[in-house]
Amino acid sequence: MESISLKAAGATRDLERSAAAIVVIGRNEGERLRAALGPIAGGSIPALYVDSGSTDGSPDLARSLGVEVLELDPGKPWSAARARNEGLERLLQRDPAPAWVQFLDGDCVLAPGWLGRGVAELERRPDAAVVCGKLRELKPESSVYNRLCQLEWDRPPGEVSECGGIMLVRVRAFQEVRGFDARLIAGEDPEFCLRLRRAGWKIHRLDAEMAVHDAAMFRFSQWWTRAIRAGHAYAQAASLHGGSPDRYRVRECRSLLLWSAGIPLVIALLAWPTHGWSLLALGLYPLQALRIAWRERGRGMRRGDALLHGISCVLAKWPQAQGWIRFQRRRRTAGGPAIIEHKATPARTAP
Repeated sequence: MESISLKAAGATRDLERSAAAIVVIGRNEGERLRAALGPIAGGSIPALYVDSGSTDGSPDLARSLGVEVLELDPGKPWSAARARNEGLERLLQRDPAPAWVQFLDGDCVLAPGWLGRGVAELERRPDAAVVCGKLRELKPESSVYNRLCQLEWDRPPGEVSECGGIMLVRVRAFQEVRGFDARLIAGEDPEFCLRLRRAGWKIHRLDAEMAVHDAAMFRFSQWWTRAIRAGHAYAQAASLHGGSPDRYRVRECRSLLLWSAGIPLVIALLAWPTHGWSLLALGLYPLQALRIAWRERGRGMRRGDALLHGISCVLAKWPQAQGWIRFQRRRRTAGGPAIIEHKATPARTAP
């Protein structure tokens, strides 16, 4: 991954006075972690790496770079939410405690100048709890799945309802809503934003690069598992907030069930009485992909990218339904949460 120097990017006295800090979370990120930690190691801004049971030597690598490490207790379920919560909790024990915290994943490199720009925006907007920026995929041309991630990251700036876990957060707002919900094994970041908005806070996306992300997705099975994770996230979030007036994630759950099971079931049931004419309803799927592509074209996406995005959204309904079912089974059997990983575990990383 390309190297980005934080020192050359504005890790200045202004940030020191504002008591900013960085929490990097990871699990078996391999050389991606070296790229993420290298630019921030030994800088003037406190940084902490939180490890969730890596088996590739990630904690030792982080220590060799001079970064403080927090290894989570394996007696509790792993989750990104838990890692971020416990990482910030550790930093709050310092004097002075940070007023702002940048959460970063171990597969990302912070962009030059981002922290200075983000902190300035939070200082300018006292009602803002979170600011985020543009996330750029490192190698979008290396696979269609990486390309899909780039399309997912590419969203317009302005006030938004939610953002991903790579974000700059006002610590006071974080504490007010008690941080991320550690029960969520996925989708913890938009759920966190939901509770912030309910508490009267705002989220802003800036027209500035925040980080470079390395999805490292090269196989269909990785894309499928990532979609399973999304379906599980929708189901779990709907179970927590679906009864609220905004019916949070209920629409997403209904959509994935409709397209993965509802429509195929109706087609199958009507195939005999309609002498096979019900099979024409299968045309709804390419039409739905085209509808999504048309919508994205209206937002400025290129034609080929828009079509790729539309096809992906439709195909994802089946693995998302698998994730929805997985959550329902766990809830009924009182099974504990378990992370769903779509990345292959890399070889052990040398410090």
